[in-house]
Amino acid sequence: MSGVNYVSKETLEQMKEELTQLKTTGRAEIARQIAEAREKGDLKENAEYDAAKEAQGHHEARVAQLENAVISARILDAKDIDISKVSILSKVKVTNLASKKTMEYQIVSEQEADLKAGKISVTSPIGKGLLGKAIGEVAEVTAPNGIMKFKVEHISI
Repeated sequence: MSGVNYVSKETLEQMKEELTQLKTTGRAEIARQIAEAREKGDLKENAEYDAAKEAQGHHEARVAQLENAVISARILDAKDIDISKVSILSKVKVTNLASKKTMEYQIVSEQEADLKAGKISVTSPIGKGLLGKAIGEVAEVTAPNGIMKFKVEHISI
């Protein structure tokens, strides 16, 4: 991931906590698993050792990803958000012009995205399409099933 990563203060704290946990107890647990598997003999035919080493690789990749995210993080405060147009951390009520369904989303960073909670990533097709739109404007979003049109009904924090 490159560039600036806009997050809320709470999300940055969660990322820092996870990073600390991964670097301390997480690494210790992986080291214990590798040592335990090593004690079982020939490493060439030791599936537990291979699995532990693979887990270590995934673990270190997550550590690197979180470190990069924390380094590139910029905290956005809700009071600094301009609600005259859709921007990151704003909540937007939209109407799908094809189905006439109204939905509400909060535009968030990739780390915070959770569709079930109504939080969509600023880098998602819908997020990209809505950015910069004002109330009453229509966003055209290219989706796998074609172009979708969303009318911006309301913007809040």
